[in-house]
Amino acid sequence: MQRFLHSFLILALSFNFVSSQENLSELRGVWLTNVDSQVLDSRENIAEAMQFLADHHFNVVFPVVWNDAQTLYPSEIMDSLFNVRINPRYAGRDPLAEVISEAHSRGIAVIPWFEYGFASSYLKNGGLILEKKPNWAERDNHGKLLTKNGFEWMNPYHPEVQEFIISLVTEVVKNYDIDGIQGDDRLPANPVEGGYSDFTQKLYATEHGGKLPPTNFRDENWQKWRADKLTTLCKNLTNSIRSLKPDILISWAPSVFPWCYEEYLQDWPAWIRANCADLVIPQVYRYSFPEYKSTLREMLPEEIDSRRNIIFPGILMNVGEYVIPEEYLLKAVAQNRKSGYNGEVFFFYEGLRKNDDQLANALLNTFYQKPAKLPDMFRR
Repeated sequence: MQRFLHSFLILALSFNFVSSQENLSELRGVWLTNVDSQVLDSRENIAEAMQFLADHHFNVVFPVVWNDAQTLYPSEIMDSLFNVRINPRYAGRDPLAEVISEAHSRGIAVIPWFEYGFASSYLKNGGLILEKKPNWAERDNHGKLLTKNGFEWMNPYHPEVQEFIISLVTEVVKNYDIDGIQGDDRLPANPVEGGYSDFTQKLYATEHGGKLPPTNFRDENWQKWRADKLTTLCKNLTNSIRSLKPDILISWAPSVFPWCYEEYLQDWPAWIRANCADLVIPQVYRYSFPEYKSTLREMLPEEIDSRRNIIFPGILMNVGEYVIPEEYLLKAVAQNRKSGYNGEVFFFYEGLRKNDDQLANALLNTFYQKPAKLPDMFRR
């Protein structure tokens, strides 16, 4: 009975919210991966997924385009450097072009997602990239290949590596009719344990009178130096994109602040202050509503609270065997609206389809009952 009453209150809240606004403007997004999903395996699957999203009043899709050191579109950059034009799973096709066509024809915006960022591989000792470009590797303070949670990392402070990542992003910007681009917790980013390659240490020394960086990777000034370098990279990437297409949206999906700074040197409040962010989608990935609510409350530094209109929480809907409970999902969306966040993005598409589309239908019957226009930043 208590569960029924609580669900009834959520439904009532959502009804009042929707019925009180005839011209809704919200971001309703979802990430689309090629892991644990077959959506990108055929044009037919893509068309079916985009129709499903349109029918359930979603308006933005974030398809992965850079994963496992391979692109999900034919890349001249990857072909010239590594002789891998596209992930072999999609040989002879262009999944990104297909997503754009099927999404745009249904009024859904497309923001390609560069998931791997500066990660070169996962449990592959650097993989193809570092095999061919060993000088691109970043190191920890023991001189070992920088590795965190199984991901092995390139050196984001090295100009060749920076140019490589920027060239991948601008290749997509130049060649496709997209609405934006997105980096995440690996772009721009580097684990705090890194910064000890010969190149990075020499770079630091040239700016510090020949003094090498501290061996303590959590030294406050050393962390700030590296984070500031990533912020400069963020500016350079943003400028490169806007010089090609000024209307392209710059979207970031980092972890929540300040954890993202403490562990991956991502100072996304600084990116906002530097006008390098049109959308920020913090990964508020928590497994209970009380944790979600408290994280949502604590993640926004006071000095950028006025920019809340560009921030849209990321909600963990499905990963592995985990699927968010319906009650938690609806409470999270209600909390977003109560906290002044005008939309959200879900990780990831397949979670909407679990249990006979249970969560997609729950949203459609409540907060997504009416279609929503895209927020103003999409209408430049």
